Amino acid sequence: MSVRLTGFIIAMVAFVSDQAFKFWMLFGFDIQSHMQTFGPVRIAPFFDLVLVWNRGISYGLFQQNSDLGRYILVAIAILASLFISVWIWRNHDRLISIGLGLILGGALANGLDRLYYGAVVDLFHFYWGEFSWYVFNLADVWIVAGAAILIYDSFLGSGRNGAAKL
Repeated sequence: MSVRLTGFIIAMVAFVSDQAFKFWMLFGFDIQSHMQTFGPVRIAPFFDLVLVWNRGISYGLFQQNSDLGRYILVAIAILASLFISVWIWRNHDRLISIGLGLILGGALANGLDRLYYGAVVDLFHFYWGEFSWYVFNLADVWIVAGAAILIYDSFLGSGRNGAAKL
């Protein structure tokens, strides 16, 4: 399989897995009704499934309650996705394509949420005692994993092929 194809297939798998899980949680399991009736879904003593509508970006920063703000964030996601797609297309290293594909799939999934629902659907909440991590989703996991792969490659990668110059 070509390096380009690898990146785009990874992006598609990341996008579909995130959207399928969110769809099931919203419309199959109906987490919103569950939360209203029973509260969070306890998975472990440190992990709950909850429903948070994130109108901002990472960590809930830059909350946007207007349509203008929402569409600005959608436009930024589209531009970033186009940039990453070009990077995948010009890249010749499989590991970088995997990392970029994860980031692309996550960005597209969160962008679709924002466009369709007006906010990103966040579901995972980890905590320990008084410590509480922010609520996130599978797309966020893919984005962070992709970024970690790119960081790994920049420090420890082969350096032979690397990303093509943009």
